[in-house]
Amino acid sequence: MAYVVGLTGGIGSGKSAAADEFARLGATVVDTDAIAHDLTRAGGAAVAEVRRQFGDDAVGADGAMDRARMRARVFGDAALKKKLEQLLHPLIRAESERRIVCADGPYVIHVVPLLVESADYRKRVARVLVVDCPEDVQRTRVRQRSALPGDEIQRIIASQVPRQARLAAADDVIDNSGPLDALHKQVRALHERYLHLARAAE
Repeated sequence: MAYVVGLTGGIGSGKSAAADEFARLGATVVDTDAIAHDLTRAGGAAVAEVRRQFGDDAVGADGAMDRARMRARVFGDAALKKKLEQLLHPLIRAESERRIVCADGPYVIHVVPLLVESADYRKRVARVLVVDCPEDVQRTRVRQRSALPGDEIQRIIASQVPRQARLAAADDVIDNSGPLDALHKQVRALHERYLHLARAAE
């Protein structure tokens, strides 16, 4: 079984930038958000069930789940959010497991935004790596990359586990409050550590 490091962090923290650098260095990246996109794109395995459970307006004209509409619906309704999670999460976990088993890199970076909130995912990884930055930096980055209004960004941040709880759960932390090259330097150091740990675990 592959050596698996769980990578997590709040929205806008820089999880994707860190994962991209780990991939460039040769790690296998298994990203639950990417899997969720695959499942809910046109022709994806979850689309028919999304339509059945949430109605025709949950699926756009392109045949994919309307993510913006569903985001707006579930963030305002805890019961709907749970219903969507109960549909998607088992499919995401199963596909994650399949990709980890098939991984050919020296170790796996398993990107899971809700890693700290999920005991199931925590049990699947050898270490927890948190990409961290202050909340004001998160908000600025999300505003720059998306058209989400400020109140919706704040709702998403508030719905996630608090920053201090993520840090308390971490075995390793990347401080991503600075420039990209600082993040890359930290990733390179961790890559060497994970190569060593993966070899020791064989």
